[in-house]
Amino acid sequence: MEIIMAIVIAVLTSCGVYLLLRGRTFAIILGLTLLTYGVNLFLFVSGRLNPDSSTIIGVGQQYTDPLPQALVLTAIVISFAMTAFVLILALRARAELGNDHVDGQYNGEDLKP
Repeated sequence: MEIIMAIVIAVLTSCGVYLLLRGRTFAIILGLTLLTYGVNLFLFVSGRLNPDSSTIIGVGQQYTDPLPQALVLTAIVISFAMTAFVLILALRARAELGNDHVDGQYNGEDLKP
């Protein structure tokens, strides 16, 4: 199970970094989203994968650490807010410039004076 989780985290992170390096804003938004999914999964797995353990102390003999679960919950809220902000920023840039390039091109012309 740990090997599968490590592979999934590696694939999500590598796809996220690849999309972050693209020149379009939509690809960057998807890359940020995939990267946050990879980080959230890494934080969640860091609390050990014990399917037979409970999160409440005293119910079972073993219990899982609730701190990574709280961190993931907080990270989900932060990543949702960040994604919404970047999406609105990209839509505003698209409306102002007329394209969704992130390299400073304005209709094929350079923005520098």
